[in-house]
This record gives sequence, structure tokens and C-alpha cells, in this order.
Amino acid sequence: QVQLVESGGGLVHAGGSLRLSCVTSGRTFTSISMGWFRQAPGKEREFVSAISWSGILCSYADSVKGRFTISRDNAKNTVYLQMNSLKPEDTAVYYCAGVSVRGCYYEPRAFDYWGQGTQVTVSS
Repeated sequence: QVQLVESGGGLVHAGGSLRLSCVTSGRTFTSISMGWFRQAPGKEREFVSAISWSGILCSYADSVKGRFTISRDNAKNTVYLQMNSLKPEDTAVYYCAGVSVRGCYYEPRAFDYWGQGTQVTVSS
């Protein structure tokens, strides 16, 4: 069973930055394609970004492009989401997700493994 453990959420002012981390265990990290999703109150789970097993960028949501950066460090079995210029609209629970198939995936239902989520709150 693949396990994902997230950290790095918190409360920040608009314009601030956070870096989310997701540590993966249970199988070879380099064989897992990873993504970040978020879910705001009353909203459906929303795609944020995804990265392939080899570290190649898959995609960013238009709403975060230019502000967020996804990366992975295979030596640490960790995927990151660097979030800059945060806006109140970014407030949500952020989830790390993985799938043990190489490639790029963008829909929540494509991912088999999920972290517990970490709350990001951006005040105006």
C-alpha cells in the first residue's frame, strides 16, 4: 500500500508563500506519477498540477500558472508544491495524489493514492 503524508499548509496573508511537501512510501517513488489537487468549501475537487515519474512537468491549472511550481526529489521520495503570490481564492484543502502508472493524469478518479490533505488559508 502506497502512503502519502503531506505537510506545509497554514494561514498566510495574501501575497505570501507556502511550500507543501508530500512524502511517499510503500513502493518505488520513481514509478509513481504525482499530482496536486485542492478542494474549497462547497466546491468539487480541482486539479492544480501534475508531474511525471521522471520529473517532467505535466500541466498546471490556468488559475495557478505562473504562481505555483511543482517539483519532485526522488532521493527524498518527496513531491513539492511551491505556492507564491497566494490569493484568498487559493484557500482550500490541498491533496497530494499518486498513481502507479507512468504518464500524466489530471482527473481525481485516475489517482489511486491520496494524502490526508493539508489546509491552506489565505487571508485578504
